[in-house]
Amino acid sequence: MNCFSHLLRHTSTLSPLLLFSAASLFFTAASAFGINYGQIANNLPHPEAVVPLVKSIGVTRVKLYDADPRVLKAFANSGVEFIVGVGNEYLSKVRDPKQAQAWVKTNVQPYLPATKITCITLGNEVLTLNDSALSADLLPAMEGIHSALVSLNLDKQVTVTTSHNLAILEVSYPPSAGAFRSDLKQKLACILDFHCKVGSPFSINAYPYFAYKSNPKQVPLDFVLFESRSASVDQVSALHYDNMFHAQIDATYSAIERLGYKNVCLQVSETGWPSQGDADEAGATPENARKYNGNLIKLISQKKGTPMRPNLDLDVHVFALFNENQKPGPTSERNFGLFKPDGTPVYNLGFNAKGLLSTNTTGSAGGGGSGSGATSFSSPPAVTGTSSDAYLSITADDAERLPLQGALSILSVMVSAIILVSQL
Repeated sequence: MNCFSHLLRHTSTLSPLLLFSAASLFFTAASAFGINYGQIANNLPHPEAVVPLVKSIGVTRVKLYDADPRVLKAFANSGVEFIVGVGNEYLSKVRDPKQAQAWVKTNVQPYLPATKITCITLGNEVLTLNDSALSADLLPAMEGIHSALVSLNLDKQVTVTTSHNLAILEVSYPPSAGAFRSDLKQKLACILDFHCKVGSPFSINAYPYFAYKSNPKQVPLDFVLFESRSASVDQVSALHYDNMFHAQIDATYSAIERLGYKNVCLQVSETGWPSQGDADEAGATPENARKYNGNLIKLISQKKGTPMRPNLDLDVHVFALFNENQKPGPTSERNFGLFKPDGTPVYNLGFNAKGLLSTNTTGSAGGGGSGSGATSFSSPPAVTGTSSDAYLSITADDAERLPLQGALSILSVMVSAIILVSQL
C-alpha cells in the first residue's frame, strides 16, 4: 500500500589528558542519554581530548551534524554509539543512488565496526523551512541512503531518519488531541511508512525553553523546568502532566497515531536550555539551564516513559556538549553547551571537571554540518543545530516567512500551551 492510500484509510595534535575526576551525581552510565556534539566554533578541543570527557559523564550516544572523520576516528573502540548527519544542502545529491552509495562508502563504511555508527540522519527540520524543493528531496534522500546501506550489507546495523521540529504540529493540546499540520500530513505519512518499513525512529527536536521564552508571563517556569508541584489533566485521556517536555512528546505520539501508525519509535534528537541570552530571551540563565538539564537527566535515569507511553524508555539527545562561539542568531544559540571549550562545566550538574590540558584547534569543524573531509561532496555545509523556530519559538518575523498554514499552526500551538499551563 502506498503512503497516500494509507493516509486516506486513517588539526593540531593535542593531548587527550583530562584534568578532572568523574564524580558524577546525575550523569551515570545508567542514564544512557545521548548528546549533540556541534562544532560551529573556532576554539573547541581536539576530538581526541573529547573522548574521555564524553565517557566520564555517562554519555552512551553522540549525534553529529556531519560525519567529521576526526571525531569518528577519535571515538574508535570507545563503545560510544554515533548518529552522523547529511546536511540539508546534500539532500538533492543523495537521492541519486550512486551519490548515496558514494556518501556511505566515504563517510560511514570506513569507520565500521571500530566506531559504532548506528544511524544516519538526513537534513534537519526540513519540512518547516518553507522550501518545497528541499521538502521534495527529503524522503527520496532517506530512501537513497537506506538503499545504499542495503547494497553494502549495513542496513542491519545502521538506520536512517530525519529530525523535525514541533512546528509540524497543528494541534498540541490536550496531548491526546495532537495532530500534524494538514499541509504536511501526506509527507509525514510517507515518512512514517518509511520508518515502519526499515525500523528507524521518528525524531523530533523538543524545546520547552522556547515555549517559556515566547510566553514568560503565561507559561509557568516550574512547568518547563520539571519542578511543578501540580499537574495538568488531559480531560480526554485523564492522564496527568507535570512538565511540558512529556506533553510535547505525547502530543507527537498522538499525531502519529492519528495517521494510523501505532508502533513507530519516537526519539528526541534535540532538547536543552541556554545558560545565557539577550535581554529579550527570558529564562536563559545558568541556574535555569542547570535545573532543566539536571532534572531531565534524572528523569531519563529513572527509565520511565511519558504518561502516554510509561513503559518506553525515553531516547533523548541533550543539546549540546559545548558552547559554540560562531553560531549565528541570538546569544542563546551560542550558549546551549554543558561545557566551555576548555572542558570546564558551564554550571554545576554534579561532576567535578577541571578542564582539558589543551584546547587549541585548527578552527571550526562545523557543528551544523561540516567537518574537514567529512563528505564526498564539495559544496559548503549549511549551518544547522538548534532551531530558533522550534516548538512555540516562532517570532513575528519568522511567522511572516511561513505560509499561512504554518502561521496558523504556530498560533494553535501557542494557544494550546497557554491553556495547558492555565490548568496548573
